[in-house]
Amino acid sequence: MSTDIVLCGVGGQGTVLASKLISGAAMSAGIAVKAAETIGMAQRGGSVMSNVRIGENTHSPLIGNGSADLLISFEPAEAVRRLPLLGKDGTVIVADRPVVPVSAMTGGPAYDLDAIMAYLRKRVSSDRLVVVDASAAERETGSAKFLNVVLLGVAARTGALGLSADALKDQIRDRVSERFVEADLKAFSYGFERA
Repeated sequence: MSTDIVLCGVGGQGTVLASKLISGAAMSAGIAVKAAETIGMAQRGGSVMSNVRIGENTHSPLIGNGSADLLISFEPAEAVRRLPLLGKDGTVIVADRPVVPVSAMTGGPAYDLDAIMAYLRKRVSSDRLVVVDASAAERETGSAKFLNVVLLGVAARTGALGLSADALKDQIRDRVSERFVEADLKAFSYGFERA
């Protein structure tokens, strides 16, 4: 039995750190892990995606279409972009704050958040879609930089990760810069309690 997790967002949102926290928690629990990142122009707000496969019989780190158990998206349009990877009974956790691409601000196609969220609600059943209020999370945690850990807290609470909150908190203590540990733990707890 394995759990296939896709994390996605744009550069600077902490997608790679979140995947490392999940992978580390699984390894600490003695569970096999395969992971891979796809980072395209991430420094400039480009798309970032991580695949994390936890469990036995995971021979490749890549997750095929229709097989992800969990999609954690730090940005709504990225959730739509990666939705084909989601399995029939998969769960989606998505932050509701857009990161509008430069192309939309310079005459390209407009970024329509309402249409994006409506599409997600149409394609994912309400019992498998968790929309996180990113503005409320930022107010509570003090910075948008902690949204990745808020979403991990939400994911831990849903049970879709298959990892304990304590295992993820241990990884925050071990892998995050010491000056951010307490803030990240607070952000994780906020997500866990609000899920």
